[in-house]
Amino acid sequence: MLVTLISLTQALAAAGCDIPAGETPILFNQTGFESGAVKLAVLRNAATEPARWEIRDASGSVRLNGETIVHGLDASSGDFVHQIRFDALTDQGEDYQLTVCGEESRPFTIADEPYGRLAEDALRYFYLNRLGTELQPEFTGGAMWARAAGFIDSHPTCFFGPDQEGTEWPGCSYTLETTGGWADAGDYGQYVVNGGISVWTLQHAYERLAARGQLATLGWTGERVALPQEQETISEILLEARWHLDWMLTMQIPDGETVWVDQRLPGADTADLQEIDGSGLVHHKLHERAWLPLPLLPQDADEERFLIPPSTAASLNLAAAAAQASRLWEELDPDYAVRTLEAARRAYTAAQRNPDLLARNNFDGGGAYGDTDLLDEFAWAAAELFLTTGDTGYADDLAAALTNDAYQPSPIFWANTGLLADLSLALSDEPSPERADAADRLVAEANRYLEEADREGYHFPMPASEMNWGSNANLLNRGLVLASAHDLTGDERYRNGAVHALDYVLGRNALDQSYVSGHGVRSMQTPHHRFWARGADPEFPPAPAGALSGGANHLNMADPVAMEMRGTCAPQRCWADHVDAFALNEVAINWNAPLFALAAQLESTTAQASE
Repeated sequence: MLVTLISLTQALAAAGCDIPAGETPILFNQTGFESGAVKLAVLRNAATEPARWEIRDASGSVRLNGETIVHGLDASSGDFVHQIRFDALTDQGEDYQLTVCGEESRPFTIADEPYGRLAEDALRYFYLNRLGTELQPEFTGGAMWARAAGFIDSHPTCFFGPDQEGTEWPGCSYTLETTGGWADAGDYGQYVVNGGISVWTLQHAYERLAARGQLATLGWTGERVALPQEQETISEILLEARWHLDWMLTMQIPDGETVWVDQRLPGADTADLQEIDGSGLVHHKLHERAWLPLPLLPQDADEERFLIPPSTAASLNLAAAAAQASRLWEELDPDYAVRTLEAARRAYTAAQRNPDLLARNNFDGGGAYGDTDLLDEFAWAAAELFLTTGDTGYADDLAAALTNDAYQPSPIFWANTGLLADLSLALSDEPSPERADAADRLVAEANRYLEEADREGYHFPMPASEMNWGSNANLLNRGLVLASAHDLTGDERYRNGAVHALDYVLGRNALDQSYVSGHGVRSMQTPHHRFWARGADPEFPPAPAGALSGGANHLNMADPVAMEMRGTCAPQRCWADHVDAFALNEVAINWNAPLFALAAQLESTTAQASE
């Protein structure tokens, strides 16, 4: 009889099971699950029939069981996968364990509010990347990340001399005081275009929490992430966003100054330098003549920095972020609200006067952040100015951009900002045609993301065709759209879609990799970063908790590590935790911003549901 029982158990374990050797078979969010939300694990299993699974608690009691859902071959990973849904298990607890096909998972946790520490660490990332100021240990989350100030007393002038194409730039007669702001990514360059979406995303998270009346109840009024600034009455979210917005304001050209720009048309090979009225335009970026070495302490970077010529995109980024800030600061700091709105209006007017000043990849030492389609930036800036001022002229500009035949709404990233306008418009508490249309567009976009998730074996709302540089941030930005659709409709499918986006980043992926440092059993360790550079020099610190890796990238494999993998990896597998893998494993402000915003959003809706 005992032999018969053992044989029966073995037969049940083998039924529907063909587990490949050499890789972790059971994959899920490595930081835990939310008690009332969707719960999904992925099983690498080549069998075409379902397999039986069960979940036991810490005492060994079976709490839930069922059969896997056979998805089949997953093109983005090359894996044949099954899915395991266990939404019905809602009790909080630690050391749950999933068993299937004779394989046991890692222990996992279920909690009512699992996203709080992630949100805090993701926001602290920005303080840790501040330039122009000492980082003090009481604010860094650990003494190893404290450091002396670098890039202090910054007064750059315009770039002069030959660029990478051999064009001789004359320079300009002025300097700007540009101390402050955040380092953009793994380098110490600073970029207004990337700064705009990053500041906007933090401010949007604040505005969304404020609209729900949850800033105080969740502690986002200065109690959760300590900063050097006074926090008794002002949220750390707004204060951190202001640190970089203040730097962006310094990049705006004073009235009456002239500046040299390249007026060539897209596709032209030869520069067409012209001197124009620069009043109100915004310099595209700030960095050295050549890339700084790695590793490097900020205080040791003593090369001269230059203002790179202004662009329409940078001007519109400042216009949008500053206009948004003006309404958020109106009661907290009226003078600052006036200042930011004035800067926004000047930048927008300057962009209208110069609608086709494009950034190109002709300056060494920093990324190009070039964008040839600016209708979405015009729509975004017009929407933010309209929401802040109520001026119908901006509403007319918004409508003109959205109805232009060339307008192409696209998923959010730094060069695609049209949906940012919709996210802000949909938050408005004033009924209007603009708000209604924005809500319709967001829900339609969210529906498309859900359909894409259903096609993916690992069930994340993004196709492999968009696994480009910074794919993890692209996915989390989709999560923000899904979360907004949940706010607008109350339909839990959209919130579940946002959870699936975060689950992928935190470990439910083909590499069994949490892409967030300090979160998960197999978390990212060695990003491409000049200060968090232990991967290059053991004397430097590792990444602090809460930094998001760019993630899988099979479309732009530009670094030496990625080049060795080119043509040999499925899209999800084109990644390496290596300090030299800047196309795969860099960190950046516009990637951490949606990580924070989505974690805070999911925490806030959880808290709201439990009240």
